[in-house]
Amino acid sequence: MKKLSIILIVLSLSLTSCASHYGLPKNFNQNTTEVVLTKNNFKVVKIVKGEAEATYIFGIGGLAKNGLVAEAKAKMLETAGMEGASRTIVNEVVEVKTSGFLFISKYKVIVSAQIIEFTN
Repeated sequence: MKKLSIILIVLSLSLTSCASHYGLPKNFNQNTTEVVLTKNNFKVVKIVKGEAEATYIFGIGGLAKNGLVAEAKAKMLETAGMEGASRTIVNEVVEVKTSGFLFISKYKVIVSAQIIEFTN
């Protein structure tokens, strides 16, 4: 009976899925541009986001974590429509979602930000 319960515990632990999510504002790329919004001379135009994901089997595959962030940010900038206007990106947030099952891990990176346009 003791062997059976140990086998069931090991089997149930190996079949469970682990998932985590953290979405704190992080600056993976270490940008040095600073925008100070002290006056009422801007308006929020839209909110944009970009996503990238990778799957790893036995730790092999996909892109490196910084590669996923760069890919997600590039997709976000494609939809930003910043050409030809005095616009900038503020409040950039990088979210990383991970999930796994046995020897398979999946990473999903979501980069979102607000696009503001200066009026004066």
